This record gives sequence, structure tokens and C-alpha cells, in this order.
Amino acid sequence: MSEYEVAKKGKLVLKGEKKGLKRKKKHKDKKEKSEGKHADTDLASHGGWCKADLVSDITGNICIEFGNHTYIKALDNGCFTIGPPHDEGDGPSPEEVLTAVVISETKVAFKSGYGKYLGYNKDGSVIGKADAIGPLEQWEPIFQDGKLALLSSNGCFMSIQDSDDSVVVTSRKAGDKEIVQVRYFAADREKDPLEDIPVEERGDLKEVEMNYVKKFQKFQDKKLRVCSGGYVKLKKAKDEGKLHEAFLDRRCSMKSDRGCK
Repeated sequence: MSEYEVAKKGKLVLKGEKKGLKRKKKHKDKKEKSEGKHADTDLASHGGWCKADLVSDITGNICIEFGNHTYIKALDNGCFTIGPPHDEGDGPSPEEVLTAVVISETKVAFKSGYGKYLGYNKDGSVIGKADAIGPLEQWEPIFQDGKLALLSSNGCFMSIQDSDDSVVVTSRKAGDKEIVQVRYFAADREKDPLEDIPVEERGDLKEVEMNYVKKFQKFQDKKLRVCSGGYVKLKKAKDEGKLHEAFLDRRCSMKSDRGCK
């Protein structure tokens, strides 16, 4: 290696100049912003159906897209074909929606709207006629360099037959024709913000106390006895982590709790 090549490796840094930390961060922020904008555009373009980036994303209602806005479609004879192109902003049709079932960390199964699992024939054509998941109905999503291909148990990748638009597994190499997008409906994955909150504790303090009174009251006439006022003390008890104790004390004062003395 020449002295020039050795010298050229280093970056010229002026005296008093920091090593471009801010510049790198700015570049990173721009990249993340660009990727986020692209993801939002892609989501809107496909009617709210989001691209799966992990095997764990492939579960529940999904669709398999070949090309752009064209999805594999189940036929009533158990065969599959590629559906017609959809307009920008439209999602897949009902017959193009499949149900993905997780088998392991690396393999999934697909069920059509006719309740049959996707497998393949000896000639490599993809069919959906199985009532249960066997070796032929197991698929391995292969992610590489941001691309995805679906590998069947015969060692071939899913693709579209040019002659009749049928879905087949005949190629042992994943070329452009074998690249797919598995998409899931993003709204189905949005977590309910109240999911981790017990039903009794949803609402303001007055509603929460009413819920617990309904749950624990002991009166046979079923008329609610709720302690009035004192919500400032309840708020303080909540901040101190003693809300349930405060609720019990208030129910006991009304003699309306099964556990009161």
C-alpha cells in the first residue's frame, strides 16, 4: 500500500472541529423521516394494508401481493390465480384475503376463505384443499435485503405462472418473479389503550367507585349505596397507591360490602 493510500484513509479534520456527530445525527434523522414517510405512503396506497417485515407479522388476516396492487385469489375449485389490479388506495378483495397461522418461529400456514389450507400438487400448482396442516401446507417466509419470498416444503418458491396466471411452486431460486409482499391490515394490530386496564377501573373516580360497588354490594334489593363526596381524598389515595383501600373503607361505612364487618 502506497503512502498516498495510507494518508487518504483519514478524514481531514480542522482544528477545533468536532467529528461530525451532529452531521451524522442529522443524516440519520432525515433517513428515518424519509423511511417513515415512505411507509405511510405505502400504507395509504394499499388501503391500510401494511407490509410484513418479520415472520411474526404474518398472522391473522393477510394477503399475498405479487407485483403492485395484485394479490393471489382463491377460486371455488381449490385453485389459486392472480387477481386483477386494484386502484391506488384500495385493499384486497375478500377472496384475496387469507388467514395466516403461525406454526413455529420460521414457518406459517395459510387458510383460504373457503376454510382450506394452501399446499401444492405434484405438478407444483398451489391448491387449497386440505382440512388440516400437514408437511405440504407449511410455508417458510424468507426475508433478505428487504425482500420476501415464500418457500414451500418441496424446496421451491411461490410464483405466478406466465401462461395462465396460476400460482405455482416450481423454482428453486428466488428471482424477481418469486418476490412477494405479505400484507396485514394495520388497524387489526392497533392495541386497545384500555386493554391492560380492568373493566372496573375504566372511567373517572366516580364511575370506578360505582363499578366496584356494583361488584361487591351485598344488598338483596340491589339498590346501590354509594358514599357521596370525598373525591379529593380519593384522588389523593390514588396518587398514593391506596385507592382500593379507600374504596373498601367507603363501602364499609355504607355497610354495603360483602367483606365489611
